[in-house]
Amino acid sequence: MTEPLTTAEAMEAAALNREPHTDGTDHAPAPPHGPRPRSPAEWACRRIVLYLKAFEENLDEEHEAAMGFASGPGDGVMRIQGIGFSAPDLVTFAGVDARGERMQLVQHLSQLSVAFRAVRKAPDRPAQRIGFKLSRALEDDPATGAKRHADTT
Repeated sequence: MTEPLTTAEAMEAAALNREPHTDGTDHAPAPPHGPRPRSPAEWACRRIVLYLKAFEENLDEEHEAAMGFASGPGDGVMRIQGIGFSAPDLVTFAGVDARGERMQLVQHLSQLSVAFRAVRKAPDRPAQRIGFKLSRALEDDPATGAKRHADTT
C-alpha cells in the first residue's frame, strides 16, 4: 500500500509527462517524437509553479504572491511576473520590486530557496494570480491537443 500524497505531490504527479511553458510567451506544441528529457532546472521550475499556485489558493482578494529575500532592493520583495529556467541548472524569476522597477533573479539549483510572501495588491487593479496562469500550461495536455494558454496578464 502506498502512502497518501500531499496536495503538491498529487499536483506534481498529475503534471508528469507534459510540456510546461511558464514564460507566458510562445507555447509551441510538444516535440513530435514524445516528450524530451527534462533537466533538473525544468523539474524545479515546474514544482515551484505548483507550490506558487497552492500558496495563492489561500490568499484573499486584497493580497497577491511575491518573493521575499533576506537582502535586496527596497523591502526585499519581488512581485512575481514570470518563472523560467535555463537547462541544466538555473531557475529564473522575473518581476518588479516595491518601487515598481523591473528585476530578475537567476538562481543556481544548488542555492535555490524560494520564500513566497503575501503582499497587499495595488489599489487600482485586481490581485494578480500568476501561479494559476503559469500552472495552466501544466494542465494542458499536448498528447490530446488540449488548448494551450499563452496569457499571463
